[in-house]
Amino acid sequence: MAALLLELPPPPFFICNHHRFLSSSKTTLHYFPSKIPPPLTFTPTTTRCFLPTVTSSSIPEEEEEEEEEEDKEEPHSIAVACTNAPDERPQQDRRKVVQIAWEKLVRWSRSWRSKNSKTDHLERTNKVVVLGGGSFGTAMAAHVAYRKSNLEVQILLRDPLLCQSINEKHCNCKYFPEHKLPDNVIATTNAKAALLGADYCFHAVPVQFSSSFLEGIAEYVDPGLPFISLSKGLELNTLRMMSQIIPQALGNPYQPFVSLSGPSFALELMNKLPTAMVVASKDKKLAHATQQLLASSLLRISTSRDVTGVEIAGALKNVLAIAAGIVEGMNLGNNSMAALVAQGCTEIRWLATKMGAKPATITGLSGTGDIMLTCFVNLSRNRTVGVRLGSGEKLDDILSSMNQVAEGVSTAGAVIALAQKYNVKMPVLTAVARIIDNELTPKKAVLELMSLPQVEEV
Repeated sequence: MAALLLELPPPPFFICNHHRFLSSSKTTLHYFPSKIPPPLTFTPTTTRCFLPTVTSSSIPEEEEEEEEEEDKEEPHSIAVACTNAPDERPQQDRRKVVQIAWEKLVRWSRSWRSKNSKTDHLERTNKVVVLGGGSFGTAMAAHVAYRKSNLEVQILLRDPLLCQSINEKHCNCKYFPEHKLPDNVIATTNAKAALLGADYCFHAVPVQFSSSFLEGIAEYVDPGLPFISLSKGLELNTLRMMSQIIPQALGNPYQPFVSLSGPSFALELMNKLPTAMVVASKDKKLAHATQQLLASSLLRISTSRDVTGVEIAGALKNVLAIAAGIVEGMNLGNNSMAALVAQGCTEIRWLATKMGAKPATITGLSGTGDIMLTCFVNLSRNRTVGVRLGSGEKLDDILSSMNQVAEGVSTAGAVIALAQKYNVKMPVLTAVARIIDNELTPKKAVLELMSLPQVEEV
């Protein structure tokens, strides 16, 4: 039987080299007359099963014929026994690799913090002003106020009743009636008092009203006061972004500017849930100062110098969110949703790169991150508009029933004008603009988009 094992082909994991085997060993091979293929031998050093040197005399003649049939299956059983033997080393090695990688990450984090914690701009900041008392402006005011208890945080409002609510009840009754604001957050309608002595200014006024609002307070703004823009969108008639609107409205082309963007719902910031955002500025030092002002154990802040990429991604994702909502409202399914959002991301990348943005920005927090949040989560105002449009409601009825601004509605037309300026085709976002202008029904838009030529993906 053992002789037959040497004559049959070895299991797959054996490396065969019969010339080396025959030259390095003195094994005597005897073959029986049968239809068994020519013998293949193997190098002993590469095998896991060790077989003794045998001759045909080791097997009694009367048992040869019976055992010949039985032994044909034995090599397979041996191979199975060898390959199924428990081996914990690979699993232990993988665990060790993961453990080492994690320890390296922790050491890098500690080293980086020790080298970059020399200057803390939060400690040197005494006053912050927030322009606008909407949901995100209120959430950011609360976040900064919690960072430092003796920091003065003022929210500049136009609504006296809302101002009174914040000062007396310590809550924004319009947007967050169940959330108490820190005691160092106060509201005012006096622009001069709010801006006096401010170290930073958070701009949270909707894009379409920003220019006129800023022109009205320009005389109280210090030329060196850094503006951190929380607003996302494009000005309808001029196609300007906030990085252009703020300095022009204030009459100061050198007004320090930072854009804050990323996947962040105001409600989750108020609930102190982990969030990650990005600050973009052409001034690297200002970006790092803003990072130190805002970063905490619950809010990660990355920095970027690609202001155009961060702003254009933040503006266009609102329009794409309306399209995603329409798909949801029409019950077109998950396949349609994935295809539409993927195409929308591509269109945003086309336009952004033509405008000088970096592709990496479009796939980062302010791009893909914000797109996923806005397109797939029900808290999104723009997505809600799309859902209701897809369900058959009229745009005017939808907007009149909302107490917050859906920037994507006004931005859609500006996006298409911008695409024409840079000669970029944007079928999904163009369809949204036509639906908003009441020139196309959602059903007709779907049919037209599905009828577009089948082209190579780029």
